[in-house]
Amino acid sequence: MKRLILKNMLGSFQDIKLRKSSIVAAEDLSPTDTIRFHHKNILGFCTNFGGKNTHTAIIARSLGVPAVVGTEVITNAVKPGEMVIVDGNEGIVVVNPGEATIEKYRRKQKAFLIVEKDLLKLAEMPAQTLDGKHIEVHANIEFVEELDQVKKTGAEGIGLYRTEGLFLGENGLPSEDEQTMNYLKIAETIRPNRVVVRTLDVGGDKILPDLVSIPERNPFLGWRAIRFCLDHREIFIPQLKAILRANIYENLSILLPMVSSLEEIYQFRKVFEEVKKHLKQEGKTYNPEIKIGTMIEIPAAALLAESFAKEVDFFSIGTNDLTQYTLAVDRANERISHLFNHFHPALLQLIKKVIDVGNTFNIPVSMCGEMAGDPVAVPMLIGMGLRNFSVVHKVVPEIKNVIRHLSTRQCEQLYQQIHSVNTARKVQEYCETFYGALFGENQTKSTK
Repeated sequence: MKRLILKNMLGSFQDIKLRKSSIVAAEDLSPTDTIRFHHKNILGFCTNFGGKNTHTAIIARSLGVPAVVGTEVITNAVKPGEMVIVDGNEGIVVVNPGEATIEKYRRKQKAFLIVEKDLLKLAEMPAQTLDGKHIEVHANIEFVEELDQVKKTGAEGIGLYRTEGLFLGENGLPSEDEQTMNYLKIAETIRPNRVVVRTLDVGGDKILPDLVSIPERNPFLGWRAIRFCLDHREIFIPQLKAILRANIYENLSILLPMVSSLEEIYQFRKVFEEVKKHLKQEGKTYNPEIKIGTMIEIPAAALLAESFAKEVDFFSIGTNDLTQYTLAVDRANERISHLFNHFHPALLQLIKKVIDVGNTFNIPVSMCGEMAGDPVAVPMLIGMGLRNFSVVHKVVPEIKNVIRHLSTRQCEQLYQQIHSVNTARKVQEYCETFYGALFGENQTKSTK
């Protein structure tokens, strides 16, 4: 747990030469910086600003990088070369720990690794409830290098491939051929299981380095995701062409982020037909048979789920942004982070509506947000009818293990109890009590 500190006040990390076993302390970090950490000697980071629900923190969890954000004072509390402990699970940073503290955290780390190892031993067991219902558990990934780990976790496919890592790296925008090879490798490694490729989701706090960005007053409500791609077809079209070219095993699907209207789906369809014409004219081999889905991460999309279901093949509920937009809570603002709660009854109503629409129209509904990877929330979600989870690959074995201890009847009864509850705190208490009865009181803390 002893690590060296590299103190950097938000400069570019592109040219930094890091010593082995480094931790970064910074004012703030963008998702771009975090993605670049993947290729450097960084074992953890802590920042003054940010929230645990930001893209930066989510990417860190996906990469397995311990991180504590929103400390307010870390850059003034540490000096280069000091020893620290970064406890990403509890949100604690200890500067210059004594031997007793170091030994305590070594024991804690050892116990954590033992539990992780024990869960991996059960990873290949199916995620089947006590009454025989199969629940699909897929993995979320950022990089092709994660595939070896994904295979070990028992994930049934890739439920969300965030392609931003290809575009936000140090080498600039990837070519169509580079993307094709990347998607093909993932499809080949995961086949016959499915791989859901989310199209480029930039904007907000994820800025493409090769483009001049125009400052926006409210970037998370602005020019991002599908809106950006429809305006930047010189970027969007090569990505779509690459996905179709890589679909030789017929196991790729396309997921559109941040869709808020039918018009955006119609515009995408026009672009998609244009893409197929380009490929045909260029004489390139491609597979046009591919499923198209939309992220449900804006309240408007959830409310229009019936209309969307007539136009797409599947839904993926993105609870991170859906929570932010439903509750009007900036997930990067630590002052109001306590209001960002995926147990909020309003959010649950939207999720339930989407699940019910999926069942009515017989289209798959998955959940790929952080809520899906919260073991305390899993029983409630199964009780609501969710049968497809997509989570950070490191927690796949844990979520599968939770599912094996549940019966759908128990879960449905839990949801019936919660259905009439009108505060997030009460909903969370019900879920934690239920979970504690199964796994013990010391295991009841939600990850929300």
